[in-house]
Amino acid sequence: MAFHRFTILAALLAFAVILLGAYTRLADAGLGCPDWPGCYGHLTVPESEEHVVEKHYLEQRALEPEKGWKEMVHRYFAGTLGLCILAIAVWAWVRRRRDPDQPVWLPTFLLALVVFQAALGMWTVTLLLKPVVVMSHLLGGFATFALLVLLALRTAPARPKPTTGDWRLAGAIGVIVLVAQIALGGWTSSNYAAVSCPDFPMCQGSWMPDMDFKEGFVLWRGLGVNYEYGVLDSPARTAIHYTHRIGALVTFLYLAWLVVKLLRSAGGLAGSAMLVGVLLLTQIALGIGNVVMHLPLGVATAHNGVAALLLVSLVYVNYRLWQRPH
Repeated sequence: MAFHRFTILAALLAFAVILLGAYTRLADAGLGCPDWPGCYGHLTVPESEEHVVEKHYLEQRALEPEKGWKEMVHRYFAGTLGLCILAIAVWAWVRRRRDPDQPVWLPTFLLALVVFQAALGMWTVTLLLKPVVVMSHLLGGFATFALLVLLALRTAPARPKPTTGDWRLAGAIGVIVLVAQIALGGWTSSNYAAVSCPDFPMCQGSWMPDMDFKEGFVLWRGLGVNYEYGVLDSPARTAIHYTHRIGALVTFLYLAWLVVKLLRSAGGLAGSAMLVGVLLLTQIALGIGNVVMHLPLGVATAHNGVAALLLVSLVYVNYRLWQRPH
């Protein structure tokens, strides 16, 4: 019971880290500290440039304490999450000695994932917001949250009754489709393409605006380039945004179909399917709101948060579909 509760606490902390990471990125504070893991050589943000001991950091970026604190608060929470996952992994192996049903490989994988996440966090800064690194860091955060939720489900003292597995493949495809769309969202955000289409449902007053897909989806570019505020021209950013919109439509249609099928089945998943449907509609509304309101910080951050909740709701559905009798 204690292990289960601690895992839930870690999952809630992971969700908070996702929100803080989105807020930091959307507030253009991703380079608020030019070094890692400290800030201008300190464990806290210096009050002014006079307090910076290692002056060479100021040559890289002028001190902006407000942005620095946004970045450091995110790091403090992420670091605490890492320690929690380390404790979970060690605790799992200790518990396995007296409980053969205790999962150990999932906590071990989570520990490896969070270590890689820390490296991605460092590279996000040292590689100056390189889009493929920022997108990978986003996906790693979502994966950490989803796997912690899965671990909490697998260690719960009371488990739901097994349900029909008729929709296992459809449920798994739903997760794949959503993860692909989340990756597109990360690519859109990291390339500062979220406002490339300021109108809806058309884009720049046209159903087919000027777009450069080839340039928009180059994953790896040269080192030493500062990607803050983006480096792509307008047609490339428009191509990214447009693709994200098409992905949103595909995701909506598929998940809406899956929700209807689960509601009509007799597998006991009506409540879970309804939750997926509500979160899906909320996410679509927030996406449209980002466009028509020109990316307000609160709405954009909520868009990331609801995407994470939608993912874990699908993880729960798949857990029920693939659950074996206990």
